[in-house]
Amino acid sequence: MQSACESKPWKHWRHITKLDPDREISEEDLKIIVESGTDAIMISGTQNVTAENVNHLVSMLSSYDIPKILEPSNPESIIYEGVDYVFVPSVLNADVKWLRDIHVKWIKSDDIRWDMIVPEAYIVLNPSSAVAVLTNANTALSVEDVVAYGIFAERFLRFPIVYIEYSGKFGDISIVRALREALSGASLFYGGGINSAERAAEMLKYADVIVVGNVVYEDMQKFMETVVTGKQQPEW
Repeated sequence: MQSACESKPWKHWRHITKLDPDREISEEDLKIIVESGTDAIMISGTQNVTAENVNHLVSMLSSYDIPKILEPSNPESIIYEGVDYVFVPSVLNADVKWLRDIHVKWIKSDDIRWDMIVPEAYIVLNPSSAVAVLTNANTALSVEDVVAYGIFAERFLRFPIVYIEYSGKFGDISIVRALREALSGASLFYGGGINSAERAAEMLKYADVIVVGNVVYEDMQKFMETVVTGKQQPEW
C-alpha cells in the first residue's frame, strides 16, 4: 500500500475546505459543505486547538465519504483515527522552532503513522494573522524572497507541497504567479481571503489548489461559488 506522499492524492484536487476545530459548525452546514463538490476537508486551526475539539469535528465528519486531512498546529492535537492524511506544516519564514524543533519533539514523543504524513512548506505572508504572530514570521518578503523560499523547500528539503498562506487576507497575485513559474515538481497551495468566485478563479490561474476557510462561516452562498469555480478550472 502506498503512503500518502507516494500516492499524492492532492495532485487531482483544486479546492479544499478548511474547517477550524475551535469554531462552531452546524450539521446542516457541514452536509452542504461536504456535498458541495469540494475535493477534501482540512481540519485546521491556530488557536485553542485540542485533541478534544479535533475529535469532535472528526466525529461529525465520520459518516461522509470525502478525503479528510488533519493539519495540526501542535503535536498534542494530532490524531490518526477518522482522518485519511496528516498534513504537517513547517513555516519557512519563521522561528526555527516551527521549521525543525517542534517536529523533532513530536518524533521523540509519538508513535507516528508515517504512511499518513505529508509535509508542507508554509510561507506566511499576513503579518496580522494568528499564525504569523504565533510563529514570529518575517512577512516582509519580496517576490524574490518568496521564490527563493519555495525553491529551497522543493529542491533542498524535498517538500511535496509549498503553501502560500495569507490567512484571511487576499494575497498578492504576482507572488503566486512568480512561485508557480519557479516550481517544477511541488504542488502550490494558496490560502487566504478567497470569498468569491472571482477571487477563486484569479488564484487558480496559478495555484494548483486553493484552500477556502473563513467564508464558510460568513456566507455559504459565496463559499459555494468558490467550489463551482474551482471545479471548472483545469488541473495543472
